[in-house]
Parts: sequence; structure tokens; C-alpha cells
Amino acid sequence: MSVAAPPVPTRTYRRLPAWAPYAVLVVSLAVTAGVLTSLGALTIASMFFVSAIVYAVAITVTSTVVEGRRWATDRLATTLVTFAFLLAVIPLISLLWIVIGDGVERFGPTFLTTDMVGIFGSMVEGGVAHAIVGTVYVTGIAGLISVPLGIFTAIYLVEYGSGPVKRGITLLVDVMTGIPSIVAGLFAYTMFLVIFGPAYKSALIGGIALAVLMTPYVIRSVEEMLKLVPNELREASFALGVPKWLTIVKVVLRTAVAGITSGVMIATARVIGETAPLLVTVGTIQAMNWNPFDGRIETLPVYVFRQYAQGGPAADRAWAAALTLLLIVMLLNLIGRLVSKFFSPKGGR
Repeated sequence: MSVAAPPVPTRTYRRLPAWAPYAVLVVSLAVTAGVLTSLGALTIASMFFVSAIVYAVAITVTSTVVEGRRWATDRLATTLVTFAFLLAVIPLISLLWIVIGDGVERFGPTFLTTDMVGIFGSMVEGGVAHAIVGTVYVTGIAGLISVPLGIFTAIYLVEYGSGPVKRGITLLVDVMTGIPSIVAGLFAYTMFLVIFGPAYKSALIGGIALAVLMTPYVIRSVEEMLKLVPNELREASFALGVPKWLTIVKVVLRTAVAGITSGVMIATARVIGETAPLLVTVGTIQAMNWNPFDGRIETLPVYVFRQYAQGGPAADRAWAAALTLLLIVMLLNLIGRLVSKFFSPKGGR
């Protein structure tokens, strides 16, 4: 006759209800507001920081009493991470709020389709069409140079490189990542100064200057994305008799295309707002210049800098131009997302 084993006692844990953190947050905000008001120190910044500290202490103590030390530690870590996230998002939100609020008044079809010819002093007319064309030219030239160069360099470093050559290229990329933007502008200006003389300015020089800044970011991002591709995919392709170069094109790059596209978009956003190298290389102009290889050309960063420096109605044009530049960056990121969606390998059915 078999005897049944006694039941194993189970340990039950007490947990705070789902609404408890929100209740503690409301109480923390109320207490903080009351104390700061009585002290005459109530501001948005003081309210944010003090209430965060009060909430962290309150939720940790409450969780320790009800749930125990382990869950209290988890809630404290969650609170600190959330606070750090909000602290990082606040400058972004404030920046967007200021740019949109100050730029939307002048922003419109007329502003986007006119240039600055005949605009002087405190005149409120004028637009940014010539700066948009110049920005597209300069950024496009930089992309045409840096994207293929960056992708091929990253492929070499991940798939073929070894020894001192690979270490030398890696060191060079690390050094280029940290060079000041004005140094890149002076490099491009000096290179064309020797060839064409001091009077030559064009979008080509600005594009080369931005390519010097953009290339190391492309190399680094593409290199990291290629390293994330599992080696099993390469080995499976080799087992089928596919040569290495075709494996890289059809398997490795196709697998990493989403990350590569995101990296290229980040690098483009990094250089599209550069002002210092463009002041040296392309200068500024009031009228439209459709020739990217000859003559001064206006760009949005330089336009914003010069208009804001003038003050008055020109400052309103600067904010509208900053909003235009922001929208262009958002459009580029949207295009990058679409490219990633349509060209990434599809999952199994």
C-alpha cells in the first residue's frame, strides 16, 4: 500500500495592487507641490526633481513593507530608469516645442518656394527655396561619397580584414569620428584651394567636407550591423557552393539592410545640420544656384545662422528654416524606414 506524499507548502507573496504606484505618484506630487509652494520655490524643474526623489523613496518604502526587499529593489530600479528616460526626453520635447512654436508662423508654401533676392533690412518677405536646394546638393554629394565608401570599408573589416591593416583602418576610423567639423571644412577648402584657387566655392567642396565627417559614422554603424549577422547563415550559403562575394551581397547585406539603413540615416542627420564647414567651403548667397559644381550656394544651417544673427523679422525666418530642416530630417528617416521594410528579408510563413 503506497502512502501519498504530503503536499509541498507553497509560499505566497503579497503584492501591491496595480494602481498603487500611480497613487503613490499622485501623493508625491501633491506633497512636493505643497512644500515647494510654502517655501516659494515652486518651479517646473524643482517640481520634477523633488517629486522624483519623494516618489522613489515612497514607493521603495511602501514596497519593502508590503512586498519585501526583493520587489522593493526592483521597483527602485524601475523608478530610476524611468526618471533617466524622462530626463533625456525633456530636452528633446522642449526643443521640438520651441522650434515648432516659433517656426510655424512663417512656415508655408510661399516661404518654401521663394528665395532672398531683393530682401533687405527689416522686410518680412523672403524664403528658403535656395537653401533647400543647396542642402540637398551638399548632403547628396556627401552621401554619394560616404555611403559606398563606408559600406565597402565595413565589409572589408568584417569579412576580409585581418592583421595590422585592419587595426590601422580601425584606428583611423576612430580618429576621424572625433575630428572637429571645422577641421573637415578647412581640409576640403585647402584641397580645392591648391587646385582651383581661393575664389572657387561650390556645393562639391561642402559635400566633400561633410563626407569626411559622415564616413566614419557609416563605417561604424555598418560594421556593427554586419557583426550581428549569424555566422550560420554564411556557413549555410558556403555549404551550397555560393562564393563569398555573392554570400555577402545576397545573404549578409540583405539580412543587415534594416540596420545599415538606420545607420546611414543617423549619419546623414549628423551632418545635415553642420554649419562651420559650410561657412568655409560654400559660403552664402541670396539667389538660387542650380549648379552644384560652380559658385556659392546657400544651405539651411548657414541660412539659419545668418538670419538669426540679424535679429528682428530675420529671426522669424531662421526659426521657420530650422523647422524646415527638422522636417527634412524626419522625411529622410521615414524614407529609411520604408527602405528597411521593403528590402529586409521576410520571415517564414
